Amino acid sequence: MIDVCLLGTGGMMPLPERWLSALLVRCEGHTILIDCGEGTQISWRYTGWGFRELDTILLTHLHADHVAGLPGILFSLAFAEREEPVRIVGPHGTTRIVHALRSIVPVLPFAVEVTELEGTSELVLPGGMLVRSLPVAHRVPCLAYAIHRPRGRRFLPERARALGIPVEFWRRLQHGEPIELAGRTISPDDVLGPPRRGITVAFVTDTRPTPDLPAFVRDADLLVCEGMYGDPAMLPRAVERGHMVFHEAAELARTAGVRRLWLTHFSPSLTDPEVWLPLARAIFPATEIGPVHRTVTLRFPDE
Repeated sequence: MIDVCLLGTGGMMPLPERWLSALLVRCEGHTILIDCGEGTQISWRYTGWGFRELDTILLTHLHADHVAGLPGILFSLAFAEREEPVRIVGPHGTTRIVHALRSIVPVLPFAVEVTELEGTSELVLPGGMLVRSLPVAHRVPCLAYAIHRPRGRRFLPERARALGIPVEFWRRLQHGEPIELAGRTISPDDVLGPPRRGITVAFVTDTRPTPDLPAFVRDADLLVCEGMYGDPAMLPRAVERGHMVFHEAAELARTAGVRRLWLTHFSPSLTDPEVWLPLARAIFPATEIGPVHRTVTLRFPDE
């Protein structure tokens, strides 16, 4: 399973009860933070989630409302007595920004490792998770992310017994390793069921709709997507500034066949996002306004 917690839903500037862009994803005792706008560590403290388990920070882009909270997050990790390395991933320029922001937290008890991504990429993360990135259409280099927890194929003990495989070899086969037994090679395919669906969380913000996005977020269990404006009349401004309107995010969710959509990254001028929710739900019924600290546990389909 994967736990997801929405720490911030605002764009441009923090407002009372609306922190800036940030999302937590937790799996098997490992935590990922996507974006860390100003004050993220404060919002985090309301959740009860521990800081020490944070392994990876994914930055969509380098505007202040997505990165200015980084010094506070690093200080909170130090205060939580973390000693293991922390990895920060982002687009071109991330190394320079992290170096600049670290000037106010220069001494940390852990190493900070920075990875800059160019184009579409895939990384293996702690906790058995995979993250894919996709360049999107904003005024500066910006990435969408999809975090996936794969699921292994089911081991079929009845097949193993029929093939006369001793129990001590089962684990190796279950983990994809062929074995030699009495002069014959036994493949994992001989004792494993069909592939099983994993869990995927996608995070898309600060972008116009692009042709590649539907395939990138296809079948996601949860799509967290920006809705900078609710009113369709704001579309020209959204185009100008590289953002989406609610109905565009809902159309993306419908086209991609995702299971749930959380709207986030609201303009300060959008004082009541709920007013425009019916418009989005008319396109994609499983749309929700993402309030701060909304949390969900996503499980494998048959759990």
